[in-house]
Amino acid sequence: MKVFYRHYNKKDRFALENIVREAWNYDRLASPETARQLARVFLTSCLANSTYARVAIVNGEVKGIIALKNKKQYKRSWKKRFDQMIAILQLLMNKEGRKVMKLFGSVSQLDQTLLQEVGVEYEGELSLFVLDKECRGAGIGKKLYQEGMRYLNENEIDSFYLFTDTSCNYGFYESRGLLRRIEHTKEVFVNGEKAPMTFFIYDNLKKKVAL
Repeated sequence: MKVFYRHYNKKDRFALENIVREAWNYDRLASPETARQLARVFLTSCLANSTYARVAIVNGEVKGIIALKNKKQYKRSWKKRFDQMIAILQLLMNKEGRKVMKLFGSVSQLDQTLLQEVGVEYEGELSLFVLDKECRGAGIGKKLYQEGMRYLNENEIDSFYLFTDTSCNYGFYESRGLLRRIEHTKEVFVNGEKAPMTFFIYDNLKKKVAL
């Protein structure tokens, strides 16, 4: 198995959309086309909120990404925002899209509420970290995470946080020494039925993050 890591470029988007779609089970929320559009909204939103993005290439194929935000260096990219807005508008063009976008918006609002409750002025954010399910357990995700942490250390970012929830492998962050700072359980609709989900903020307030 040949593995290497490089900076993200736009041609990686379609492969990453499929990885995001599968990782967050968007096909449980909507039809295949709407699930694809929702994955695009999520990916473009994360990239628009980042200053660094690195991908894992396995046997010539994109298999994962980590994206981070250095708040000291962050500048709004109108090109990234344009990609995000186009993705949102495409999703909103049908009734089903508007319905899932409402859920997406409520989760985003909850994340911001949790961040306000924590009350910490973080210097960085882990905006996105996702790996193809086929590659899990091979050490690829760990190495990709290390690539992101190296970026934080090189830029002297003393603190960072991330949003996650019970649909993700949040135990990975605990194994890397991050602290669960706050959590909130909320009922969300999945296939017309209510299901409880717990949302978290994990963070690292150390001077230097572990590689």
